[in-house]
Amino acid sequence: MNVLERAGLWGLHRFDPETAHGLSIKALAAGLGPRHGPVRRPRLACSFAGLSLANPVGLAAGYDKNAQAVTALSRTGFGFLEVGAATPRPQTGNPKPRLFRLTQDRAVINRFGFNNDGVDAIAARLAAASPLVPVGLNLGANKDSPDRRMDYGHVLRTAAPYIDFATINISSPNTEKLRDLQGKAALQDLLGHVTAANADLDAPLPLFLKVAPDLDDADISDIAELCLSHAIDAIIATNTTLDRDGLQSDQRDETGGLSGAPLMEKSTRVLAKFSAATDGQMPLVGVGGVASAEDAYAKIRAGATLVQLYSAMVYQGISLARDIALGLDALLARDGFDSVTQAVGQDVDKWL
Repeated sequence: MNVLERAGLWGLHRFDPETAHGLSIKALAAGLGPRHGPVRRPRLACSFAGLSLANPVGLAAGYDKNAQAVTALSRTGFGFLEVGAATPRPQTGNPKPRLFRLTQDRAVINRFGFNNDGVDAIAARLAAASPLVPVGLNLGANKDSPDRRMDYGHVLRTAAPYIDFATINISSPNTEKLRDLQGKAALQDLLGHVTAANADLDAPLPLFLKVAPDLDDADISDIAELCLSHAIDAIIATNTTLDRDGLQSDQRDETGGLSGAPLMEKSTRVLAKFSAATDGQMPLVGVGGVASAEDAYAKIRAGATLVQLYSAMVYQGISLARDIALGLDALLARDGFDSVTQAVGQDVDKWL
């Protein structure tokens, strides 16, 4: 992090978290962020679900919900981006305040509730963007939807021409009963509907499924089986957690999903369990607590081919993506790997 970025981050932390979030998006869209492009190193280049990536470090959904800074974000070092979540109709989300910095824990709690401008506005911005890296959209459902299956299909069809992959988000804890879709019968019905909608597209997209960290072994087994049977292209493990164990910050009891450093161990363990449950046959994206190259490397060795970050940028700035990618390249070289894919899953058993 350079001096200017450090000063900017200090300034943002003078505002409440949601205002700071919005200001950071506006600053990037105005061209105030890094412009060096995605980190490119031979060891980091990889193919994932048919996508060619310069490096495996991606931006998680939730930061650029409304696709307002896609072009700018693609210049900051990331190998891929995920925007959203998008719902069919705009919605305001839950009442404020709904975003909390847990500085002592290097964590964040949010209870946004899929606040977004709606898929029509988001698709229009994606159509106008000129990203340097693949961009995906996180699919969501409106809170008051009578049939959430239809919502996911609608968002997919509307945005499909302007994205490179889509993620079915059934794991946010901030939309009532959304996580019920992780149950076997409900998930089978949802995946059947969304994969059928995808198959009807002129150019079907890679489909990912984002899961919660608060799953037991039976849940993991059921979800893995359904993803394999429905030809889901990848699992993103994991979303935020409802767990509050070990937190020190005063705001630790706020309602919502916890992300950041405390999620690292729990999410990585779930990631490894999905790797084992799918016999390494399901491509995985590791997210939750990634704040350093060492964290990213641990996720990869636990079974992930790609990683995503978001909450750590609250404390370390947008240059973190570049720092992690370059640090990961050095770690791979240290351990004698010619490609990041050679390191995938080397430590799965250690996390089970």
